[in-house]
Amino acid sequence: MTTVAGDKERGGTMDGARNDGMDKGMDDGTNRLGWMLDDALRMPGTRYAILLSADGLLMAHSERIGRDEAERQAAGMAGLQSLARSTAEFCGNEATTWRQTVSEFDDGYVFLVAAGPGAYLAVSATQHVDMEAVSFRLQELVQRLGREMTSPPRPGAGAPA
Repeated sequence: MTTVAGDKERGGTMDGARNDGMDKGMDDGTNRLGWMLDDALRMPGTRYAILLSADGLLMAHSERIGRDEAERQAAGMAGLQSLARSTAEFCGNEATTWRQTVSEFDDGYVFLVAAGPGAYLAVSATQHVDMEAVSFRLQELVQRLGREMTSPPRPGAGAPA
C-alpha cells in the first residue's frame, strides 16, 4: 500500500494502512485508558502511545496504532526496559531505579517511562518533536494514569465477616 508522507501522524497505522475505526482494537472495553494516551499525543510531532505491563502485555494503546502492532511493540518495549534496567550498575549503583529510556532513530524517538508498579508508557515521536515537552507531558500522564490504575478499596472490604 502506498501512503503519503505524514500519514502516520494523521492517523495511519505503522504499516501505512489508515485506521478508519475498523482496527481501533480493544473496543470491547479493554482499552479504557486509550483516551488518556490519545490526549498525551495532542502535541506536534508525536505518533503513537502504548501502555504495557512489565511482562510485555498491552494494557492500552492510542487510537493511531492498531492493536496487533501495539501488542508487538509492547513486547519489544518490555525487552528494552529490561535491558535498560540491567545496566543500572553502569550508572554507579546496581540498585538505582530505572526511570526512563529514550532511543533515537533517523526518523524520530521512542520514549519509554515507568508508569507505576509493573507498568510502562511508551511514546514514539518524529525527529522534530520537542523532547523536553514530551518528557514533561509523559510525567504528567504517568501521574494521571496512576490515579486511574489504582483501584479504590471496595466498600466493606477488610471488614470483619
